[in-house]
Amino acid sequence: MNSNIVGKLEQDEEFDEWWYGGNLKAPILKNEELPVTFTGFVPEKDLNFITEADSALENLTKIEDYETITNLIHKSCIEFVNGIEEEYRDEFQEFLDIKNKTEIWNYITFNEIHVERRIWSDKDIYVSIKCNCEWEEEHGLQIVFRQGKMITRISGIDGHITEADAYGKDDNEDYLLNKYNKIYC
Repeated sequence: MNSNIVGKLEQDEEFDEWWYGGNLKAPILKNEELPVTFTGFVPEKDLNFITEADSALENLTKIEDYETITNLIHKSCIEFVNGIEEEYRDEFQEFLDIKNKTEIWNYITFNEIHVERRIWSDKDIYVSIKCNCEWEEEHGLQIVFRQGKMITRISGIDGHITEADAYGKDDNEDYLLNKYNKIYC
């Protein structure tokens, strides 16, 4: 089985719905090459998955809205730090002291890309970039793009690709997902 974007897909030996492809390089990833995994993919049940995943990955390579993504990641970092108990906040002061929001990228290390189909609601393809970040070492950071076009979630790595799914909300209550829907749907 092959992807036009990441090449031959190898099935995981333990998780039969995980398929490993090659690497993807994209400007939004600082042009780093990251390994790509298709997750939740059962070929005989989802005949369009690879085509839609390839399209989403290609879209990801064309993203140019760095300012919005940077602002959202910086905001997420600040919200996380502000949510820490006062007695521990000094350890995170350097994040509050960031003057230029683009500096937030200095605290992020990209790890891998997962492509999966949302099992609720829209059943669309989402691309999730899994990262380490220095302000949230336990859960890291995931940056999720619907169809690889537009950011629809920034959060710790928690197994959910939308805020709506994570918190049992309707899609119209999920700010970033709703913003996507207004632009593309």
